[in-house]
Amino acid sequence: MITAEMLGVIGIVVLLILFMLKIPVGISLIIVGFIGTSMIRGWDVAFSQLGRTPFDTASSYSLSVIPLFILMGMVLSNTGIGSDLYKAVDHWVGHLRGGLAMATIGTSSIFSAISGSLNATTATVSKIALPEMEKYNYKSSLSTACVAAGGTLGILIPPSVILILYGILTREPIGALLIAGIIPGILQVILFMITIAILVSRKPNLAPARTEKVSFSEKFKSVAKIWPFLLLFLITIGGIYAGFFTPTEAAGVGAFCSILVALISKNLTGKGSWIRLMNQ
Repeated sequence: MITAEMLGVIGIVVLLILFMLKIPVGISLIIVGFIGTSMIRGWDVAFSQLGRTPFDTASSYSLSVIPLFILMGMVLSNTGIGSDLYKAVDHWVGHLRGGLAMATIGTSSIFSAISGSLNATTATVSKIALPEMEKYNYKSSLSTACVAAGGTLGILIPPSVILILYGILTREPIGALLIAGIIPGILQVILFMITIAILVSRKPNLAPARTEKVSFSEKFKSVAKIWPFLLLFLITIGGIYAGFFTPTEAAGVGAFCSILVALISKNLTGKGSWIRLMNQ
């Protein structure tokens, strides 16, 4: 008779075989889980869980935090504020060799702090950064790598969708996980920038130096234009840390405030802008 332990080992082997056959991960897990449950607890229990578990998981209140944070990022990505953010970071580090690549990383980190979506961050930053780096003859290998690497910062920097899912699955406090991701996220940004500096010093042809510099007054003026990012980060993550909001409440407040910011700044007006946002 096959024991539960032996059945578990067989299930792992079958799962790996399905992966190698390029069966989608979700389908593979459903097949192995369904058959394993039926062999241990019976077909009735397996069919019952197959019908109930997906709905119970998808309808979880905790999961509502994810689309709300993504909505906040999508609203801001369609307001043009991302361009102001990139210009602000570029004003501070763009004059360095490889400065545009560093600005891409910095922009991705700040945008990740209010987006929660890797896709929204990557899509927004790529539309802004890639043409600018191409204009200054940056090698495509460096520019695309910076956009791709910058998009991964959303895994650590709160509000991270991945950390939220991890907290739901492991029943860890989501607020504590989000706060814990701040320092590692900042360290990752610093390491990415150091890596860029080392690469362009060893291979100067990757990123030609820029001669023009920006005055301090222009630098501080550019920072004043990115107040929505600081405001939303303080409201959402600061609210969670201070205990004013739960993560779900913070996401709802953040999404609402992002729409207010878009309306106040008059960057999301007209039927076309709203249709483009809804289509995403």
